[in-house]
Amino acid sequence: MDLQAGLWQQQTLKLTMTQELKQAIEILQYSAQELSSFLETKALENPLIQLEHSNIKLMDPHFDYTKKSKFRKIEKDDRDWVQQIAKKSGSLQEYLLFQAHLKALTKTEKKVIYCLINSLDANGYLSIEKEELIETLGVDEEAISKGILFLQSLEPAGVGAQSLQECLLLQAKKEEKCPKLVFDILQNYFMEFAEKKWKIISKKLNVEIQKIQEAADFIQTLDPRPGSHFITEKPQYVLPDLIVMGNQNKLDVYLFEKHLPNVQFQKEYYTMMSAYKDVQVQQFLKDKNYDFQWLMKGLEQRKETLLKVGRSILQKQMDFFHKGKGYLKPMTMREVADDIGTHESTVSRAVREKYIQTPFGTFELKHFFSAALHSADETNASAVQVKDKIVQLIQQEDKIKPLSDQTIVEALQQEGITVSRRTVAKYRDQLNILPSSKRRRFI
Repeated sequence: MDLQAGLWQQQTLKLTMTQELKQAIEILQYSAQELSSFLETKALENPLIQLEHSNIKLMDPHFDYTKKSKFRKIEKDDRDWVQQIAKKSGSLQEYLLFQAHLKALTKTEKKVIYCLINSLDANGYLSIEKEELIETLGVDEEAISKGILFLQSLEPAGVGAQSLQECLLLQAKKEEKCPKLVFDILQNYFMEFAEKKWKIISKKLNVEIQKIQEAADFIQTLDPRPGSHFITEKPQYVLPDLIVMGNQNKLDVYLFEKHLPNVQFQKEYYTMMSAYKDVQVQQFLKDKNYDFQWLMKGLEQRKETLLKVGRSILQKQMDFFHKGKGYLKPMTMREVADDIGTHESTVSRAVREKYIQTPFGTFELKHFFSAALHSADETNASAVQVKDKIVQLIQQEDKIKPLSDQTIVEALQQEGITVSRRTVAKYRDQLNILPSSKRRRFI
């Protein structure tokens, strides 16, 4: 083999990812919140970018705002103070501290109780070990044990537990009408009960299995997360990127951008800085102006792609938008990509964490993409439709003799949908539905 060093020319073609192209791809896949943060950062980096924010008013689409009412102000005032009566305010910790303040506690007891209360997780469980508390507070184990008992005596019932089993037991003890069988099950056969090995429990306790079903019904009334009701985080509202509007004869898709800042060019700053003849200043302005132009192109391209994707979905899923959720057809991103003349990856980026408001609610754009399953007629069924049918079948089943996965397969076949038992089991798991053996009731 002749190996020699030398210089040769070779002509090749390859795609180079420029900074501008990379930015355009990022802008397309950004969610509304991510895009807002990105624009804020760009405005800090580039003095030629000015952001104007608009106030969004979320309105009830079913209310006619064109009609005026002289009673509206009075109704609003009444609603404000009436709703405040029943409104829960404050955190779980504040509620427990309020109860503790009503008790006569020593300085050491207060120190232990306050530490325990502040060690609770969002569900009201005690998430710290006794040994750690002893070391942190410098008290003995007896003081910690008394503190835990005091904490567990407070409301809501079950707070301060260190396990689900203990949490349910604490609540059961505070229930006057709690059957003795419930205590026996929770205390001695908790794992067997959780795994629904009720025949074993029935045999060991020498009780009819129907009695265990009654105990299970009672346990279902207990709260496994007693502290969760005190979470004071404000609800996160989903703002749509697209809105379907129109009537039964004609529907169309529109962009909703009021939740995004409006990007403007700082003309006054540009004019002022252009007066300077310094070479570095002129180059700075040129670079920032170039950056602004590319940003605007990226935003415009994002709008166009989102609209194209939205209108393609509307056209392909017209039955859904006219009739509702049960009419969602199978559709892939490749089909939409071919329809709008772009790459499948572009569609994937465009639908990422984007939402569309429809007459039947607000949905993530990814909701409209699902695989096709074989059916007896020419129109295939989507995975979403099959899941809906599985839910319907299980809701209507006889709970004493719940449907097995194979029975569900046969029921779907009668409706012209062919799926395997494994597929039904997979969809059932995705829907968080237990298998038939654990859905069975005995009375």
